Amino acid sequence: MEILDASAWRCPLPLIRVKLWLKAAEAGQQLRLLLRDAGSRQDIPAYVSRMGHAIEVVADDGEMLTLMITKAP
Repeated sequence: MEILDASAWRCPLPLIRVKLWLKAAEAGQQLRLLLRDAGSRQDIPAYVSRMGHAIEVVADDGEMLTLMITKAP
């Protein structure tokens, strides 16, 4: 499992990095993603779900959102 701490980045950089990871990752690989940016907190889960990949909220304290993304086959 890889970890991407995108908590210091603003949209669209976190989404671009997630897209690059999805392109390079193999089916079943997982990414733990840390986000703070309000736009990314909305856009990334919507994009990942729309593309058919699994996404799970691991933690959300209102400031930091931690997601687990699993690349679909």
